[in-house]
Amino acid sequence: MKPVHFALIVAASLALAGCENKEPAEMPAPYVLNQDAMGRYCGMNVLEHAGPKGQIILEKIPEAIWFSSARDTVAFTMLPDEPKEIAAIYVSDMGKAPSWEKPGADNWIDARKAVFVIDSRVRGGMGAEEAVPFSSEEAAQAFIAKNGGRIVSFAALPESYILGAGDESDDGAEAPGGHDHG
Repeated sequence: MKPVHFALIVAASLALAGCENKEPAEMPAPYVLNQDAMGRYCGMNVLEHAGPKGQIILEKIPEAIWFSSARDTVAFTMLPDEPKEIAAIYVSDMGKAPSWEKPGADNWIDARKAVFVIDSRVRGGMGAEEAVPFSSEEAAQAFIAKNGGRIVSFAALPESYILGAGDESDDGAEAPGGHDHG
């Protein structure tokens, strides 16, 4: 084998080994919800709304992007114009929330591992349908027993549900809260 070919093979092998040995980046910890959290889409204080909240942390920006609802958090991941370098997606674990009105400041769960209840009778903080996150299927089933709905995984959340088809009632009445997404 010629020395040049050998050198290229070694260089290529080292380059591939470098790619294969990369440790996956550690997921950053969630931020504690506080008075400074402003909703990405509504521009309002996240604490002013009932129901589950969300935060997304991008790979190169070490701060949370806040959302007034879990549904808006998921919508961020589906919208083509939003950044895709996501390091972490956290949503409120409503099974550990003190109440619907006070979903908690630090009971965050990885949205990709959560189970979500959709199509329930409960509305999100901005009066829209909500994707209600839970860390356990048992807690989600208990919620369904009281409020209706069905369980789906993060990956199975229907884009039409998340991005807004079905926000309006059949009679054209405005959803409670009188706002679009938060």
